[in-house]
Amino acid sequence: MKFIKIILTFLIVSSSVIVEAQTVSTDCETAAPLAPRRPENCQAFDIANCWAFGAVTYTTNATQRITGTMSMRSNSPTNLDPSACWVKSPWLKPGTGNITFKIKFEAAAAATIRRVILSYCPYNASSITAHKEGTMVLFDSISYAPNLPLTAQSLSFAVPSAIANSGQPYKIRISFVGSGGTTRYNMDDFVIPGTYWADPSNSCLPLPVIQDADADGVADAEDAYPNDASRAYNNWYPAAGKGTLMYEDLWPSMGDYDFNDYVCSYRYNLVTNASNKVVEMKLNITSRAIGASNRNGFAFQLDNLDPSKILTVSGTSTNGAEWVSNAANGTENGQTYANVIIFDDAFKMLPSPGGSGVNVDLNNPYVTPTEMNLTISFTTAGAAAIGLSDISFNPYIIINQERGREVHLPNFAPSAKANQALFGTEDDDSSKGLGKMVSLKYYKTKNNLPWALSVEGEVPYPTEKTDILGAYLHLAEWAESNGTVYTNWFTSEEGNRNNTKLYIQP
Repeated sequence: MKFIKIILTFLIVSSSVIVEAQTVSTDCETAAPLAPRRPENCQAFDIANCWAFGAVTYTTNATQRITGTMSMRSNSPTNLDPSACWVKSPWLKPGTGNITFKIKFEAAAAATIRRVILSYCPYNASSITAHKEGTMVLFDSISYAPNLPLTAQSLSFAVPSAIANSGQPYKIRISFVGSGGTTRYNMDDFVIPGTYWADPSNSCLPLPVIQDADADGVADAEDAYPNDASRAYNNWYPAAGKGTLMYEDLWPSMGDYDFNDYVCSYRYNLVTNASNKVVEMKLNITSRAIGASNRNGFAFQLDNLDPSKILTVSGTSTNGAEWVSNAANGTENGQTYANVIIFDDAFKMLPSPGGSGVNVDLNNPYVTPTEMNLTISFTTAGAAAIGLSDISFNPYIIINQERGREVHLPNFAPSAKANQALFGTEDDDSSKGLGKMVSLKYYKTKNNLPWALSVEGEVPYPTEKTDILGAYLHLAEWAESNGTVYTNWFTSEEGNRNNTKLYIQP
């Protein structure tokens, strides 16, 4: 038995009569490997591949063949019941187009009627029949009477719209019936649009059906947007929870180095379609603290991404600021790469309750953090479509609304509007040459200390005028090593933090 099953599997995989260009077909010509090409062997091969026959045999008779060396031959029709004589396809998921095949009659003798009837059969898992066939549905037919054509007729019938591209398995039954006279049908070259969906190793039952409500090729169980063909997957960063961004706004001087001049939590989702091309970016920003007197703006650059790749931007808050100039798609004008100004003034997002800053002094009232949600839509047309690897999120502050004074994460490039003259001044050790950045060392001191930090998790930040190096005890070692030691410097593990110098929400 094992030997037979292995051979059968080989036949199915290797057969060219099963599926070709999204069709299910048979031309009656194929026998199993090593088997003589006789009618009974060719019919047995098609049966092994889940075709079925009622009162139909294969023939090599020269007067009965239509094409090739072999065709099918019906019994003499005796009634008009479509279940009397038929050819039935394997389970398939029908596509659009026409079911085609050829017929001719063996004699022109008068007959009361000859009729070809087409039906489809749905899958019924609760059926008591072994093949789980539901009730046949007749959908088309053609009749011949009283004189019958002796030359081959090419017939064509449209796949019913009720089953075309439904994603569900069906069988197509083609019946050859009639009354009066004895002339038989000859048939050949059956082609049905659709995808072969039978399992010969499981009694020719249908393969499991993948539910795909939006027909985007992604199973509903794996599709985050099962009813939206333009979206399929979520790609979150961080993968769980939120990250924290902390900025020092006295760049290019180290200043008080308290890293609370603007603090936010963030998370973004790159939504991709079935082809894994980015459809949109959903960005959540929660402003948590302002330890600055400067009225800082907040923005991001998508490194190396042309602004034309963005269709729309929504959710920003620039309040008509004169220093902000946006194109129609919501990106900033005059930029080499796509830049989006999220807001123009942090204090408009997180108003001060009085006193020093917002949420940086435990003696002052606590202000509930505020959320913003941005949506950036991208083009998905052809070669312009964007892959996940094309998105590099580069968030930065704009100091006191002075457009050229940007503070980025370490080694993240400035935008085209950054004031290049500031690099290499005071405590900044960014490299430059011929007026252009030529090194990957951006926004670092000689000892590699940064002016901005991004970490996973919603971590606490220093209180006002507290040097972050005294609050996070291994930050300096991490930075000076270029991130090779104390990679967990920001976590709550023992020895990492001095909590007396951190703003812990009251």
